[in-house]
Amino acid sequence: MRLSLRLGIRYRLFIAFFAATCCVIISMFVITRISFERGAFRYIKGIEKERLEELARNLEELYAVKGNWSFLQDEATSWSILVNDAEDSRPRGDHHHRPRGKLLEGHGPELDMELLPPPPPRHHHDFAQRVLLLDGKNAQLRGQPGPWRTEPYLLPLTAGGKNIGSLGLVPPKFLNDLRIRHFVSEQHRTLFLTAMCLAAGAALLSLPLAGRMVRRIMTLAKATNRLASGEYGTRVPAESWDELGQLARDFNRLAQTLESNEQLRRRWVADISHELRTPLSVLRGEIEAVQDGVRPLNAQTMEVLHNEILHLGRLVEDLYELSLADIGALHYRKRELDWAALVAQTMESAREQFRQKTLALQYIGPTSGLPLWGDGERLRQLLANLLQNTLRYTDAGGRLEVRLVAGKEQYRLVFADSAPGVPAASLERLFDRLYRVEGSRNRARGGAGLGLALCKSIVEAHGGSISASAAALGGLQITIELPING
Repeated sequence: MRLSLRLGIRYRLFIAFFAATCCVIISMFVITRISFERGAFRYIKGIEKERLEELARNLEELYAVKGNWSFLQDEATSWSILVNDAEDSRPRGDHHHRPRGKLLEGHGPELDMELLPPPPPRHHHDFAQRVLLLDGKNAQLRGQPGPWRTEPYLLPLTAGGKNIGSLGLVPPKFLNDLRIRHFVSEQHRTLFLTAMCLAAGAALLSLPLAGRMVRRIMTLAKATNRLASGEYGTRVPAESWDELGQLARDFNRLAQTLESNEQLRRRWVADISHELRTPLSVLRGEIEAVQDGVRPLNAQTMEVLHNEILHLGRLVEDLYELSLADIGALHYRKRELDWAALVAQTMESAREQFRQKTLALQYIGPTSGLPLWGDGERLRQLLANLLQNTLRYTDAGGRLEVRLVAGKEQYRLVFADSAPGVPAASLERLFDRLYRVEGSRNRARGGAGLGLALCKSIVEAHGGSISASAAALGGLQITIELPING
């Protein structure tokens, strides 16, 4: 049986926060420890430098009295006594505070032993072992012979303005002073305990912080599940302006879009059902009337049936083309064409229909010379749908004015007809599928409400835009802008 360990996002976040905090704490601990040890070394070097300077002054004073280094052979002024004397001294602001006894007063080679400091503790011997004395010719007189681990620090010795030698000190490799080592150890323990306390605090803070973030993520996850199951009214609170808050607002916009699309889909299905049921009901009624002998099967009856079949065919064809446009399967065979000539020819071919409807058609614009990259058949369909829209809805005795204007990068085509107009609230919805302004959906006055939706698809496929507004003639104005390059 295979055991799979699955960590939730809460514990993953906790591990991530805690690991990041521990890395910071460890880095601070290591850096602080190294910095403290270096500071301790600098402190020791500073003290030893002061001791070395003190010893140098003592040697210079004794050399000035004796005139040579022979005093190092005397018991009272031996090398070990002088080094230990300087090692146990403490700076007091006066560099000449050390008593020199009878030797410095000229009373003989012996020093007053009662004035000398007590013997140094054993842990001070490391300093004495690292001190070197060289004469004026760099010959070593005292100290451990070379080679040394590192180059010694040399302090020149002078007496009466004459170079009498050098006093050197080999830098320590480790902290040998027991008191300093004990102090450093105490500081390391303090740093370690502080790091442990910080790590424990980070652990206590990381868990609730991770839990809070996970709660917000789980809220989004549950809302997503409800949205996936069809509850499009689901919303989540967006309480912050961070990334999770932005994600919540994006989720709410997505849910609102899906809810709106679902409403459009239901209305779309209902409208299609209504549009298909109406011609089918008429056909069924006419056929049943003929079967029951109520209506004779003559040319007039056949014409009614034929008109209903044509209307049903147009509706199915429009639905099919609109569905192809939605999935991107509506084919466009673009080539370079003359947009002005296409518009002028279409207007001219529609004049007879406008005359029969007692409507005036006026075209204002060039009749040729406007190259455009597009699909001629789809553009003719666009113009035909706009003309049919005017024929269906414009009152008798009215007029349609079509104006074509050429710009530097695009062409502007305006269809403006006379009354009746369209309410301002309906202008933005004119290009929706199956939308018609009249609430009764009178089929005798208008079509299925798909013509303008197809027009929008064709215009957008050519990279243009289409909009509706109130016309100065009292009716509807449709404005189309097409880029020259299609």
